[in-house]
Amino acid sequence: MLCAISGEAPQFPVASTKSGNVFEKGLIEAYIAENGKDPVTGEELTLDDLVELKSSRTVPPRPPTLTSIPSLLSVFQNEWDALALETYTLRQHLTQTRQELSRALYEHDAAVRVITRLSRERDEAREALSKIAINGGVPTNGDAMQVDGQGLSETLVAKVEATQQGLSKTRRKRAVPEDWATSETFQSFSPVYKSECSYAGARTVSIDPSGDLALFGGSDGNAGVFSISQNRLIREFPVGSSVTDSLWAGNRTVTGTSAGIVKIFEDGNELASFSGHAGEVTGLALHASGEILASVGVDKSYILYDLISSAMLLQIFTNSALTCAQFHPDGHLLATGGADGQIKVFDVKTGENAANFDATGPIQAISFSENGTWLASVGRGSSSVSIWDLRKGEQIKVLETGGQVNDIQWDYTGQFLATAGPSGITIQHYAKSSKAWSEPLKSGVPSVAVAWCSKARNLISLNEGALTVLGSS
Repeated sequence: MLCAISGEAPQFPVASTKSGNVFEKGLIEAYIAENGKDPVTGEELTLDDLVELKSSRTVPPRPPTLTSIPSLLSVFQNEWDALALETYTLRQHLTQTRQELSRALYEHDAAVRVITRLSRERDEAREALSKIAINGGVPTNGDAMQVDGQGLSETLVAKVEATQQGLSKTRRKRAVPEDWATSETFQSFSPVYKSECSYAGARTVSIDPSGDLALFGGSDGNAGVFSISQNRLIREFPVGSSVTDSLWAGNRTVTGTSAGIVKIFEDGNELASFSGHAGEVTGLALHASGEILASVGVDKSYILYDLISSAMLLQIFTNSALTCAQFHPDGHLLATGGADGQIKVFDVKTGENAANFDATGPIQAISFSENGTWLASVGRGSSSVSIWDLRKGEQIKVLETGGQVNDIQWDYTGQFLATAGPSGITIQHYAKSSKAWSEPLKSGVPSVAVAWCSKARNLISLNEGALTVLGSS
């Protein structure tokens, strides 16, 4: 009898009642403890399935071939021949493996070169397409659109020009409303109440034109509308995937998602859906006319939409992923923040790159001042806010907040800049008369996003899906 595992005569033989194979007791017990199977048949096997066999304990005699020197030399010669043959076989396998590895490395290197060339050609094609505006009709569904760009219609071009002319003439002469909040008002700001609703992963909040309804969405694919005056959630609707940004377009709500889809709702009912981005939508912006929407994404492009006809108009590709966007107060420019640390400003009518501002690190948020000449920006993980002058094309001020900033928002008058971060909220005030900056509010309420309410009498803070209202108690 020979052990089915070692191939030698077992000292303590046992047999399997299932397969009938003979094993050395110590070897099969160790194998069953580790695998629980018969090593020969693969069947389930336990120690109870083993039967001990009785065998003679006499020492077997040495084989005749090992009783003389000539026979021993013959055995050694056979062993040497077997070892030489095995060595030769191993060398053959080693040579074959080296050849296969060399071929694999060559194919990998060729694939890397092809990918690099195709990536360069793709970027060149996108850059060329970004400079092309194609006139003509557009489809009303984003899924059906296959081209990179469609020019703005004459009606929308006229709308952009009329909006710019109308606002640029009146904006600088516009007086601050008499009942608008002042620095003294903000000094008494404190949390008035905190909402009871919670949206996990929410990172954006938007206030409707009335100043009472707050729109926000969560990572669970749902969005909600919260009434500040009633302190309750009045509407909830599914979006489909994690909400990355949201805004109000009149009485309609717009959401951007991690799936690259932009959706428009009215009273919770979906009106339109666009899937022009090949990746996450990172920011939304509404034109001053209320008829044009912009979205930016990680696919290095921004898209303009006609909200009247629910159509995609223009898609422009850039050289880096875009993280945020906002229209100029006059509506003739669109500013986008890039993951490469550059703020890119585009002409809305043509899609041409009008200006660039080089910041430090990926751009977290941007906000245009109502004076039309200043742009505020903050880098990801930064505690300082940069103020850029569009006329000079340079940075004119750096505001230190003392903590990381996630979001920034100018108020309607352009006097106050709210910042939000995990360490709290601040309000930075620029006094035009003295041309000096001050900080009338520094609150410890943590926040990922902030928004101004009606007449700047309240601030809405969003953190961990809950809304906190700050105001004068």
